[in-house]
Amino acid sequence: MTFVDSKGQARTVEGEVGSTVMETARRNDIPEIAAECGGACACATCHVYVDAAWLEKTGARSQMEEDMLDFAFAVEQNSRLCCQIVVKPELEGLILRTPAQQG
Repeated sequence: MTFVDSKGQARTVEGEVGSTVMETARRNDIPEIAAECGGACACATCHVYVDAAWLEKTGARSQMEEDMLDFAFAVEQNSRLCCQIVVKPELEGLILRTPAQQG
């Protein structure tokens, strides 16, 4: 998967199937992913923008995720909390962008 930070720098990393995108980001020191709650969907500090081509494959937001996104900055239609996206083979090549500020 590729993370593109708010300045446009791209970093491509390998994700472990069954882990979350947030865990992958933390293991690979992806800037702008704070993940303060450690993946419990209790903050909005792993906010990402899912590239439009990947929205369907990453699935819909849960109600809990929707509620937490209320605390995120600059939420858009393609906003997700990456702690809620599970790495699976179908997501190979996933492109995510990070906002300049986390919730």
